[in-house]
Amino acid sequence: MTAATFPDTVRPPSNDADEPKKSFGWWAMACTCATEASLFAYLITANFYLDLRSPAWPPPGISRPALLKPLIMTLLLLSSSAVLVWGERGIKRGQPRQLIAGLLGTLALAAGFLALFATEYRDKLHQFRPSGSAYASIFYTTTSLHCLHVLVGMLLLTYTLVRTLRGHFTETARTGVAVTTLYWHFVGVIWLTVLTTFYLAPHFT
Repeated sequence: MTAATFPDTVRPPSNDADEPKKSFGWWAMACTCATEASLFAYLITANFYLDLRSPAWPPPGISRPALLKPLIMTLLLLSSSAVLVWGERGIKRGQPRQLIAGLLGTLALAAGFLALFATEYRDKLHQFRPSGSAYASIFYTTTSLHCLHVLVGMLLLTYTLVRTLRGHFTETARTGVAVTTLYWHFVGVIWLTVLTTFYLAPHFT
């Protein structure tokens, strides 16, 4: 099955015909990810600074975080990246249906991640409010910012899915896919950092 199955009703951007990792779009996304990574680095550094300045972290009254749900969320997010890589391999071989399946699978796993995180927030809000302490403030700021990035990633995945359905990508014109994949992997890496900082570290400090 080739991309000809999907009619090209709108001409794709010219840089989609470039080698993905040499295109302007790919490098622009790489710079965006680097900038966003700096923002998370500031927040996580602030968390560890507050930790060192506090006699207890989390502070008294806040229990150490349970790990089961965050680990399931991690499995969902890492699996979504693997599914997206599988889909991207399909378009590299000129098989858009595999890319469509990969994008749909990634979106489903991402939705599962957000659904679980919503229940995580529900549980956390019963324990402490964002304004309750410095720990609560940095926790909710960092995790909600990551959730926002997941939502942005899902919008990119949806946009890429629509373009794939319209026949915009082939094995030689797939920069848009590479850009979306790069951003989604970035979201996964940031989550691993958040998981380590706010869920795993309190069990060892």
